[in-house]
Amino acid sequence: MKNVRFNKNYFAWAVLLFFVEVVIALFVHDKFIRPYVGDVLVVILIYCALKSVFAVSKLKTAVGVLLFAFAVETTQYLGLIFSLGWEHSALAGAILGTSFAWEDIWAYIIGFLIIVFAEKYLNAEHQNSQNSLVHDKKHN
Repeated sequence: MKNVRFNKNYFAWAVLLFFVEVVIALFVHDKFIRPYVGDVLVVILIYCALKSVFAVSKLKTAVGVLLFAFAVETTQYLGLIFSLGWEHSALAGAILGTSFAWEDIWAYIIGFLIIVFAEKYLNAEHQNSQNSLVHDKKHN
């Protein structure tokens, strides 16, 4: 599989975001951070986890993660967790969720937009600074 490779930067971000999500899940019981910021961050977490092991297009990966998040939200709308009889499982509830909300869709879209912005502008700045370093080394 030529598209499989380990990227330590994406992996570090995935680990950091995972710990932030765990802290939010365990210790934050409000009506904004936990439901909305958590949903924004989970899209970024999944993206970073995928990019840490797969050398696939950034945009395709981001769109794929967004579609996956939409699919999970759709299963909530359809009540899949109840149909499967898993509503009493804390793990299933944490992964699949139990209730549909349009606000979650917006949170996923915001996470997607953060990914696109970060990949386009932050990596462009990093590339420019790296190119400047190479240019400076050549001329010194």
